[in-house]
Amino acid sequence: MNPLIRTIAGLGTGWAASRSITMLSRLQAGHGETAATKVASRRTFTRNAALGASAVVLAQFGAMFGILMWPNKTGAFGGDITVGPGSIPEVGGDPFRDQAGKFYVVRNEDGIQALYWKCVHLGCTVPYNGGSGHFQCPCHGSIFTKDGSRIGGPATRRLDRMPISVAEDGSITVSTNPTTIEKSPGRTEYVPTDATPYP
Repeated sequence: MNPLIRTIAGLGTGWAASRSITMLSRLQAGHGETAATKVASRRTFTRNAALGASAVVLAQFGAMFGILMWPNKTGAFGGDITVGPGSIPEVGGDPFRDQAGKFYVVRNEDGIQALYWKCVHLGCTVPYNGGSGHFQCPCHGSIFTKDGSRIGGPATRRLDRMPISVAEDGSITVSTNPTTIEKSPGRTEYVPTDATPYP
């Protein structure tokens, strides 16, 4: 949260607390009080002022904690992303990388796939190496073919896929919602049904 907004919020709540305490002191002040009653009134006022100030500080901490813990959606990941037909690679061509959606679009004779670029081993981002024609994880050395098959390293399965729907104009919509990502537990190789037919 912006420090200026925090400062303004703190000043505003501090002012409100001081006004409340002043009003309480006016309500508690009486006329024709004895010395003992005045001492009791002062003690009551001091106790109420301390409790009020503590409540204000705790409310501020609670509000700041709530703002801090509120999830902020950054980028387009988590929603549906449309990729135009001009970005769809040719059969066997280099993958198209979508930065916002965290996926690669790859194409072979069976169709297209949207491969999640997160390594299935420990979650590192897996770049495509044009020289070797493979996806190679820089963290622990897992290697995946262009169709997502695992061919080396500690990963135990092929790359995860994101669901694709194809429009009539040749564009595709990729669902990047983490709950819809398609995993293949225990399977390392590619099968034709992994791909979505593409005209």
